Amino acid sequence: MLLKTKESLIRRMYLVDVAKGLAITIKNFFFAPKITIQYPEERRKYSDRFRGQHYIKATNGVENCTACMLCPTVCPAECIHIVAGERPDKEKYPVQFEIDILRCCFCGMCEEACPKDAIKLSTIYEMSTESRDVYDRSFLMEQRGNK
Repeated sequence: MLLKTKESLIRRMYLVDVAKGLAITIKNFFFAPKITIQYPEERRKYSDRFRGQHYIKATNGVENCTACMLCPTVCPAECIHIVAGERPDKEKYPVQFEIDILRCCFCGMCEEACPKDAIKLSTIYEMSTESRDVYDRSFLMEQRGNK
C-alpha cells in the first residue's frame, strides 16, 4: 500500500516529466548547434533580391524622377510624399520627395511602378536610428552610389 502511494505521489508531482524536460534542455544547451550571430563581426547572409534602403537614381547629376506620382499612388503604406515642380525645359521634377521609413513595408511596389526607373531599393539593410526618420530628396540622392 505504501509503495502504491509513493508511486502515485511521484506521478502526481510530475517528477518523471520534469526530468525528461530537463534532459532535453540540457542536451540542446550543450550539444545543439549554435545559431547566435555575433553581430558587428559576423553578418547575416541575405538574398540578392533583398529590398533595403531606398535611393533615387540619377544621370549626370539630375534625378530620373519626373514626379509622375505613380509611386505614392501604388504605395500601400502611403509613406511617399512628392511635391512636383517644373524645370525651365518643361520637364517636371520633385521639389520635395520624402519617404517615411517607419511606415514603409519595403514591398517594392514603388520601384516596380516607376516608368523612369528612378526609385530603387538597395541591398543595404543596416538602417537602425535613434529617431523617427523621414528620408528627404537630398538624402535619397546621396544614397545612389550604395547599391
